[in-house]
Amino acid sequence: MNNGFVNQELKNNISEITFGTEKSNSLPGEILEKMAQIILDEGAKPEVKAILLKSAGEKAFCAGASFDELLEIEDLENSKIFFGGFAKVLNAMRSCGKLVIVRVQGKTTGGGVGIACAADYCFGTKDAAMALTELNLGIGPFVIGPYVERKIGKSAYAAMSIDADFRSADWCERHDVYHSVSENIDEMDGKIEAFMQKLSERSADALALIKKVSWEGSEHFDQLMPERILMSASLILEDSAKQNIQNIKERLRMKQ
Repeated sequence: MNNGFVNQELKNNISEITFGTEKSNSLPGEILEKMAQIILDEGAKPEVKAILLKSAGEKAFCAGASFDELLEIEDLENSKIFFGGFAKVLNAMRSCGKLVIVRVQGKTTGGGVGIACAADYCFGTKDAAMALTELNLGIGPFVIGPYVERKIGKSAYAAMSIDADFRSADWCERHDVYHSVSENIDEMDGKIEAFMQKLSERSADALALIKKVSWEGSEHFDQLMPERILMSASLILEDSAKQNIQNIKERLRMKQ
């Protein structure tokens, strides 16, 4: 995969967008920029009824930010650009005008949780547990926070941010992150295929209006983002954060 990829394919009025990177589908800045632009581009196409967003492989859905890239950031401006990439993806999902359906096949952490929570409808498997692990790095889930809080509520969002523990797929379903949980990937993909087929037959105008109505009250997210980006961008530059990332990378390497 090298630095990763973002592919797009139109199937029966459904735009399928697939991203992937070698390290648990963690996201470097270049991939974030591509994802955001493709989501906006597909959303602007009149023939597209809905967008299906998914990641490659059968294990982790998304491990959030690329540790390698976080370690390379040395100044505030580049740090803000990197964390702004996550903001762009989530904002594209919110504002593209088309329903965004997300497929979560396995564990997801950090920014991946934000992507799942920015979905209009989300499918997961029983193995698709979620955690906000940013505090382990020395930062917090600030950029994705408004999207996560919108789905699960302020108290649950605060608890996830503080303890950094995994929540089960059942927990995620009870808290409205997942709208469907399957025993395995094959079962989930069967459900998704049938669901997307139904959407492809629905009124484009009705789908667009459902999207618009469901995001009412989120207009202030745009105003929140500069401050939220600055929070993470500043903290990741601290020596303690860099050391935390190195320690986590070493533990992961020893597990392999």
